[in-house]
Amino acid sequence: MTMSDLAAALRESRGFAHKRDIGDAVGALGAQAVGTGDDTAAIPDGDGWLLFAIEGFVADFVATMPWFAGWCGVMVNVSDIAAMGGRPVAVVDAVWSRGAEGSAQVMAGMAAASERYGVPVVGGHSNHRASESQLAVAIVGRAKRLLTSFDARPGHDLVMAIDLRGAYQEPHPYWNAATGAPGERLRGDLELLPAIAEAGLCGAAKDISMAGAVGTALMLLECSHVGAVVDVDAIPHPPGVPLARWLLSFPSFGFVLSVSPGHTREVLARFAARDIAAAVVGRVNESRRVTLRSGADEAELWDLRSTPFILPGGPAHA
Repeated sequence: MTMSDLAAALRESRGFAHKRDIGDAVGALGAQAVGTGDDTAAIPDGDGWLLFAIEGFVADFVATMPWFAGWCGVMVNVSDIAAMGGRPVAVVDAVWSRGAEGSAQVMAGMAAASERYGVPVVGGHSNHRASESQLAVAIVGRAKRLLTSFDARPGHDLVMAIDLRGAYQEPHPYWNAATGAPGERLRGDLELLPAIAEAGLCGAAKDISMAGAVGTALMLLECSHVGAVVDVDAIPHPPGVPLARWLLSFPSFGFVLSVSPGHTREVLARFAARDIAAAVVGRVNESRRVTLRSGADEAELWDLRSTPFILPGGPAHA
């Protein structure tokens, strides 16, 4: 696959389309869309920050994989908190289903993740008289020192860290390195992000979402008004998995970080110490263009100067 083919496949993917929907919400909210583009809302609170986030799940996912959907309700939220340099405090949920039995597996998955990640479910809302299964989960956390999507700078190294100790939830694009892992490991791995933030080792970060590794990097770069050339061959990925599939995958533990070169070795070493694959995949520049590279083959993925990705009209963050 050429880089032009890969760029086209990413642009046409479901994950990219869902992220572009954010722009519609930003436009509808107008001036009320404060800080749009970050992984959580961050509210100054005492000597730190109070973090809020919420995730909703498409109906077909909840219907076909209810236990895993419940697990993901907790997992993706704790990842959002970690991406901001924070630690989770508690979650609440909203579940709709046809009868109590329709939500039983969803709740079982949530309970398992709650126990493993050490994050209590402290309330929520349920409706057993709905026409189809739906799930949304919200979280609150705290950070002493923020990581944001707005502080990537030209000259920073673009780092990706992904837990490859897993397998696909076939036939879906979900790379699951979590449900079989002990809670101590899951909690320790997530602790890397607030520890990196508090040590001042990272400028900006995002957790890898349904847009995949490159799509998440694109969102981070857009929010920071910068660009990058991404070496797709350097992105950590499992052996035997085609690159095109991997770049459209949603890993249970995956982060994109913008790191000053003077701190890169330390950041990589911290991930390596916990057996998490991490590598420099590019260098942040001023271009506001995102280009994919493999050897001598290059292709432009997105020109943010002319076509916003998630933030039509420019970031709402002041």
